[in-house]
Amino acid sequence: MYKIETPEISGEFARCWQAAGQHIQAQAQGPISWLKATLTPPYLEHLSFRLGNQLFFVRIEDVDDELDVPGSRRGLARIAEGCNGHACVMPMRSHAGKWTTEASGWGLLSALTELPVDPVALVSDERIEMTDWEVHDAAVQVVREHLTGAGKELMSWSGNPEIEPSVWFVGDSEPEWVVVRAVRYPAPAAGPPADWERIAESCASLGKVGYFASVAFASADDAFDPDYIIPPEPLWRGHAMRVRFDGLVRGPVLT
Repeated sequence: MYKIETPEISGEFARCWQAAGQHIQAQAQGPISWLKATLTPPYLEHLSFRLGNQLFFVRIEDVDDELDVPGSRRGLARIAEGCNGHACVMPMRSHAGKWTTEASGWGLLSALTELPVDPVALVSDERIEMTDWEVHDAAVQVVREHLTGAGKELMSWSGNPEIEPSVWFVGDSEPEWVVVRAVRYPAPAAGPPADWERIAESCASLGKVGYFASVAFASADDAFDPDYIIPPEPLWRGHAMRVRFDGLVRGPVLT
């Protein structure tokens, strides 16, 4: 079976990661919107979630430094900055074969200050507009759901708008990939990348079949005024959106 070469995850890290996620879920004591809750590369963060109008990106760390942990704090800082969220580290300790949080409460510390982070205390009624990274990540999620709904097995994906392609999945004879583009209303659709040939060449050693996906978003509260007298409503984080996605378009095949 073919695969994309990614860092190997040990069973011990998976157990630590699971304990960390369960602890966060228990602290939430209610609905929590998980953004990343799978051990899927790339590992800019290990877990991420939205609570109210705030985003939290979590890197798990072993206080005894005996666990092989993928990713880095630099990657954590990158995604937190791109999404206008909070970069957090979650110190974990193994005792008698059981992983527990080292810090109190949510078990989260600021990656910048090392001070405790209480997500509930950071939530406010402020409307926060989604960053381009957030919108692109939402578009990738739309494509992922389309693929899994069609019975396809996902191999890897990234919500980073700078990474192309965004999604890899198991094709009929080899891995296949998708370049995703997201736009905001009033743009009706995104155009395919002008450098398609370069992207295809960079993917050819693993998979020659590629697709393009345009995903357009609009606020569910938009007036959709054709004369734009009423300006388009921004995409507010955590608020309902309307999505336009017409499926995958097969890209040209390199000869």
